[in-house]
Amino acid sequence: MSADFRTASLSQLTGQDEFIQRHIGPDAEQAQTMLQALGLASIDELVRKTVPAGIRLDGRLALNGPRTEAEALAELRAIAGKNKLFKTYIGMGYHDTHVPNVILRNVLENPGWYTAYTPYQPEIAQGRLEALLNFQQMIMDLTGMEMANASMLDEGTAAAEAMAMCARQNKKNRSTTFFVDADTHPQTLAVIRTRAEHFDIEVVTGSADELASTECFGALLQYPGSTGAVRDLTDIIAQAHDNKTLVTVATDLMGLMLLKSPGSMGADVVVGTNQRFGIPMGFGGPHAGFFAFREAFKRSAPGRIIGVSVDTKGKPALRMAMQTREQHIRREKANSNICTSQVLLAVMSVFYAIYHGPEGLKRIAERIHRLAALVSEGLSAKGFIVVHDSYFDTITVDMGSAKKQEGIYQAALIHEINLRKVDETRLGISLNETTTLDDVSRLLNVFCAGDHALDLEAMDAELAAQGTPGIPASLKRTDAVLTHPVFNSYHSETEMLRYVKRLESRDVALNHSMIPLGSCTMKLNATAEMIPVTWPQFGKLHPFAPLEQTQGYQALFEELQNLLKACTGYDAISLQPNAGSQGEYAGLVAIKKYFESKGDTERDICLIPASAHGTNPASAQMVGMKVVVTACDSKGNVDLADLQAKIDTFGERIACIMVTYPSTHGVFEEGITQLCDMIHAVGGQVYIDGANLNALVGLAAPGQFGGDVSHLNLHKTFCIPHGGGGPGMGPIGVGAHLAPFLPGHPISAVPGTNPANGTISAAPWGSASILPISWMYIKMMGAEGMRKATEIAILNANYVAKRLGDHYPILYKGSEGFVAHECLLDLRPLKEASTITEEDIAKRLMDFGFHAPTMSFPVPGTLMIEPTESESKAELDRFCDAMIAIRREIAQVESGELNADQSPLRHAPHTQDDVLTDNWERPYNRDTAARPASWLKIHKVWPSVNRIDNVYGDRNLICSCPSPEAYTEG
Repeated sequence: MSADFRTASLSQLTGQDEFIQRHIGPDAEQAQTMLQALGLASIDELVRKTVPAGIRLDGRLALNGPRTEAEALAELRAIAGKNKLFKTYIGMGYHDTHVPNVILRNVLENPGWYTAYTPYQPEIAQGRLEALLNFQQMIMDLTGMEMANASMLDEGTAAAEAMAMCARQNKKNRSTTFFVDADTHPQTLAVIRTRAEHFDIEVVTGSADELASTECFGALLQYPGSTGAVRDLTDIIAQAHDNKTLVTVATDLMGLMLLKSPGSMGADVVVGTNQRFGIPMGFGGPHAGFFAFREAFKRSAPGRIIGVSVDTKGKPALRMAMQTREQHIRREKANSNICTSQVLLAVMSVFYAIYHGPEGLKRIAERIHRLAALVSEGLSAKGFIVVHDSYFDTITVDMGSAKKQEGIYQAALIHEINLRKVDETRLGISLNETTTLDDVSRLLNVFCAGDHALDLEAMDAELAAQGTPGIPASLKRTDAVLTHPVFNSYHSETEMLRYVKRLESRDVALNHSMIPLGSCTMKLNATAEMIPVTWPQFGKLHPFAPLEQTQGYQALFEELQNLLKACTGYDAISLQPNAGSQGEYAGLVAIKKYFESKGDTERDICLIPASAHGTNPASAQMVGMKVVVTACDSKGNVDLADLQAKIDTFGERIACIMVTYPSTHGVFEEGITQLCDMIHAVGGQVYIDGANLNALVGLAAPGQFGGDVSHLNLHKTFCIPHGGGGPGMGPIGVGAHLAPFLPGHPISAVPGTNPANGTISAAPWGSASILPISWMYIKMMGAEGMRKATEIAILNANYVAKRLGDHYPILYKGSEGFVAHECLLDLRPLKEASTITEEDIAKRLMDFGFHAPTMSFPVPGTLMIEPTESESKAELDRFCDAMIAIRREIAQVESGELNADQSPLRHAPHTQDDVLTDNWERPYNRDTAARPASWLKIHKVWPSVNRIDNVYGDRNLICSCPSPEAYTEG
C-alpha cells in the first residue's frame, strides 16, 4: 500500500486499489523507468503521442470505483443467491452431471490448463494435444465414425456447420433444401434456420419417415429424438443415400454407451454435445460440441483436427493437422469462420471418460436408463399415456389436455421440480446422472397427486431382469467401445491425478511465463475472477429453466451489459455469441437485418482491409456478403485513397466495412474517423473488430468515434481465459439503430429482441457461466483501473518495441514514432541475410521458456508481440533478453561463424533426450542448447518433442490414438 500507515487517512487504508496493483504487472517505479527509456515524462504524454486526439475520451468511464476481491465476491455471491436450484428434468441436450473432483480441481480450476493458448506451437502443447486426440478417439468410438474434429462451439453450431459441409460436399444433388427431423431440439433447429437463411438454403421439417419423399441435399435426424424416441435409422438413411441425400445425425454421447451407433446405421456426419460427460450445465455453456464425419469429407470439415506426425528424431508427435483449411489462411474461402473451439471443455469430457472407463460409463448409462424405465412403468401403471415405447433417458407423457398439462407442470414447480412443456398437451421428463430413486418417487408423486403407492424397489428388480427394457434388441450396442489403453488405465484417483499432471507438464501456459502473442491478449486471469465459475448457483442451472428461477443470472446479465456499454460507448449489448467468430457473424446479421427492415436489400458488399483477421472475410461470406479487399499504405494504415476508389465503384451496394482498431499492424490509425465518415456518407455501416479493444478501454470508445457495431472478445480484453483454444465469449455492442436486430431465441425470450432476428448460439445467453469472470474483472478494476490497464498495455508494448528496435526492425509505427499495444518485428531482412526463418526464432524461444509471438500475421515473415498490462518489467526484460540473445545467434550465422543448419536456431527446440545423449556432436555446448539464459538454471519447462514435421503429418493423416508402443518404438 502506497500510503504510510501512520499518516494515511482511513479512506486511504481501505485497499480499494489493491486488485489493480495485482492485475497490472509494473509498479509505479518500474513504469517510470520504462517511460524514461522511451524519453517520456508521463503516461499522459505517451497517450497523447499514441492515441489520436480526435477519438480520445474527454472524461472518465461511467464506472464506479474499484471493489476489493472480497467485496466483489460478496456482491456476486448475493447475486448468485437469487438463482433457484430446482431439480430439473427439461433435457433437450442439457443434463445435470457430476464433475469428478479430480477433474474439477486439477483441470477446470487449474491455470496450467485454463491459461494455455491455442496449440499453434505444438512442441510446447503436447499435453493438450494428447488430450484432444483422446477426445477425437472417444467421439469416433461412440459415434462409429471414421474421423472427428477437436470440438465445436455447441450442438446447434455443430449441426449448422454439418448442414454447410453437406452443401459443400454433395456434388450429386444440387437441391437447395435441407430437411430437419421434427423431433430435433428446437434450439438446434433455430440455429440451423438462421445459418440457412443467409446461405439461401430452404429448411423443411417433418417426420423422419418423410425424408425419403423429400428432395434435399442433406438432412438432420435426432437420435434419440428430442422427445425421447429411439428408432433404427438404417433404412431411412439408406433411402436418403439412394436419393443422393447426405445425412447428419444429432445424438447423445451417454445414450451411445447403450445404443447402436449412428455410424453403423450409415450416417455421413454425427454431431452433438459433450455436456453430460462431466460438464456443468452452466445456464447453457460453455460446452463442447462434437463433430464426426466420413474420412472422405476431411478437407471439407470445419474446425480443427489433431493429427499424429513425427518430430525430427522420428518420435511420434501431435499437431493441428491440415491447417490450410482454416479461415486464417483461406479467408472467405474457408470452410467456416470458427477460429477456436472448446478445448478446455473437450479435455474435461474426455478425462471424465478416461476416469470412468467404458465399464463405468456403461454403468452410468444403464442406471439412467433404468430410472427412466421406472418412471415410464410407474406412469403407465397409474394410467398415464407414455408416448414412446422405445427410449433411453427421456419419457414423454401425453396429458390429453392443456389444462391437465398445466396442472401437473405447476404442481411440479411447487415441489421445486422443472419439467419440459413439449407442446400444448405433452410433458417431457429427462433423467440424468444425478437422479436418484427418491427423485423418481417424488416425480411420480407429482403426477399422482402425492401418493403413487408403487413398490419401486420391486419394480426395479423386475426391470433389472429385463436389462434395458426401453431399448429394442435391434438397437442395443454390441460392439466394444473405448478399447484404447488410455480409457482403461486411470480409474483410481491417484492414477488419474498423475496422468492429468503428466499432460499438463508438457505445455507452456501463463503460469510458466508470458505468452507474447499479438492480437491475442494473453493477460492475467485472476483467481478471484475464476472462483465463481464453479459455484453451483451458476453451474447447475438449465438454460431453459423458467426465468423466475434465474433472477441472479438476469441481474448479472443486465449489469454486465451496462458495464460493457460504459467501456465501449455502444447503446446495446447482446451476450449470446459464444465466440469472437460468432460475434462477428451476429454483428453482420444485425447489419443485414437493419438494411432489410428499410427495404435496402441491394447492399451486399463488405469492405475488408488487407490486414484484417481471417475470420472477417469468412464471416462476411457466411451472411451472403461479397468481400472486397481494400489496400493498406506503406505505413500499414488503411489506404484512404483506395477506400475512396472502392466507394466510388460500389457506392450504395456497400453494406459495411470491417476494420480492426487499433490496426492489426499495431498502430492507432489517425484516419479512423475519416474512414467512418466515408462509409457513413454512402449509408454503410462500420464494423470495428474488437480484437484490440485492450488498447482502447478508458481512452477511446468505438461506439463514440464512428463504430456501429463491434464484437468484444471477453476472452481477451475482459479476462476470460483462453483455455487452450476455448472457451470464449464474443458479445456484440451496437448503436441504437441496430439494437432491434440483435439475436433472439425461440425458447427463452431475450429481453428486447425478436426471435425473427435469428439465433446465433444454442443457449440464449451463450456460455453464461463464464460471464462472472468479466463482471468480476470490471468491478475490481473500476473506472481508474480499466483506464490504467490500457495505458500500461500501451507502455509495455512500447518498452518492448524500444528494447528490441535496436536489434530487429519495427515494421510499423505511428506518426510520433510509437506503437499501440502490440508491435511487428520485421524478420524479412534477417531471413534474406541468414536464411534463419521466423519459425526458427519461434522454436528457439521455447528453449528460453517462452511461447512464440504471433507468427507471419498479419504480414508474412514477421512476429507480432503483445505483452499486455499484466507482465512486470522483469518479465518483459527476460523476454527481450531472450530475443536479443537469439539475434546474436543469427549474427553468428550472418558472419559465417556458424552454419545455419548447425546452429541452435535450426535444431530448436532442444529436449532432454538431446542434452542427455552420450553422443553430442554439435558446434555449441549443451548449456547453450537448453539453458541459454541464467534464469533457466532456476526453472525450466522442457519441450517434450523436437521440431515437428508438418508435411509428414498431412501426408500421413492419422487422427486417432496410436498405440502406446508407437511412442516407445519411435
